Amino acid sequence: MTVMDWEIVIGLETHAQLSTASKLFSGASTAFGAAPNTQASAVDLALPGVLPVVNRGAVERAIRFGLAAGGRVHMRSVFARKNYFYPDLPKGYQISQYEQPIVTGGAITIRVDDLEQQVRLTRAHLEEDAGKSLHEDFHGRSGIDLNRAGTPLLEIVSEPDMRSAAQAVAYARALHALVRWIDICDGNMQEGSFRCDANVSVRARGCNELGTRCEIKNLNSFRFLERAIVYEARRQIELIEDGGRVQQQTRLYDPERDETRVMRSKEDAQDYRYFPDPDLLPLVLSEAWIEEVRARLPELPQARRQRFVRELGLPEYDAGVLTASREIADYFEALARALPHQAKLCANWVMGELSARLNREELDIVRSPVDSAALAGLLARVADGTMSGKLAREVFEAMWAGEGSADRIIEARGLRQISDSAELERIVSGVLESNAAQVAEVRAGKEKAFNFLVGQAMKASKGQANPAQVSEILKRRLR
Repeated sequence: MTVMDWEIVIGLETHAQLSTASKLFSGASTAFGAAPNTQASAVDLALPGVLPVVNRGAVERAIRFGLAAGGRVHMRSVFARKNYFYPDLPKGYQISQYEQPIVTGGAITIRVDDLEQQVRLTRAHLEEDAGKSLHEDFHGRSGIDLNRAGTPLLEIVSEPDMRSAAQAVAYARALHALVRWIDICDGNMQEGSFRCDANVSVRARGCNELGTRCEIKNLNSFRFLERAIVYEARRQIELIEDGGRVQQQTRLYDPERDETRVMRSKEDAQDYRYFPDPDLLPLVLSEAWIEEVRARLPELPQARRQRFVRELGLPEYDAGVLTASREIADYFEALARALPHQAKLCANWVMGELSARLNREELDIVRSPVDSAALAGLLARVADGTMSGKLAREVFEAMWAGEGSADRIIEARGLRQISDSAELERIVSGVLESNAAQVAEVRAGKEKAFNFLVGQAMKASKGQANPAQVSEILKRRLR
């Protein structure tokens, strides 16, 4: 069999750290970067006699996600104890939700190779994070940092609807954008605020029965997610084709070797001995609270994308790129509002020059030295013919460097586009006189020679001639 004879089946479990100031069941801080074990309260340490109290802000963020993803927010959910023993788990169990989660259902829309697809969600449930084992700088021993213990997480579980690493990455990116868009998670993957576990199995193409899955834990970058899935699928296919059998395992991805390796045999749910937490009452919501949260939801990415197409006339692709994050969408919309009837010009610049420069500088759009009002000032001069696109890029670079507004730079550098007909006629006359051979070629029907003459006119004007007017004058003079 070849790789084409196999189908990859992928589901993702994603842990999104909720953007609360305090933990899920205690008042300890969730701020990143504190010295080890300085943000672990008596509740987090499970000292005798302490009781957990649910963080209302974490519950509200879970409600917000359920509504945004089109899931069902349950009026009653139950916290359970997930029992296992590990050094960074002070209580010997993790408080999570199992049989009765706060959200079930919903879907995330993805687009791969111009095809739109829905990835269904199984559930989203609240749980606390564990601590962290530290293995460096301890001379053969390990340290335990319990600052993360009790940090509020929303675990979002997808159905096994994805069939390629590209689809899995598209889903993870869309989910990452959504939790940031609705402001429930900062999405910082380097700090562990958003991390994925990938469940990967393979089966012969056309087979309906799922293969044995392996779970790849704690993938904290989209690139690692893609590479881990590609490697794991290939490993399973080769194992089966060599006569072996895939064992259900939890695996880790090693980016240096670009491979997955066994962490432990995969536990089933019964191994965790889930049971309702006796210290926590069932979580009961009111319709009024859910509707209040719904009323405060921002316009969601898909709705905004559709509005950009419908009201601004943008292509589907442009609208998709411009709604990849709420910050990009806000920047673009402010720009388009300042320049009515120039939405496509605005889109081109946001997706082109601005994005390229932000990527080079590794900046988010909210930290752009050129804000939407400043860029609107530049694009207004492109739209009214004051300057060409080429000169506009020069001005943009100067604006980025802090040299002032577009108008100020245009005047200081003498970059105003030449649109005066008499001046352009004079420039064209000089070009025609100096390039008799190319003039003859144009009259013989050679298009390349015409483009050469346009280029010579732009050169003679130091790039300031209006290229459309130059072309019209040349066409008229060469008839």
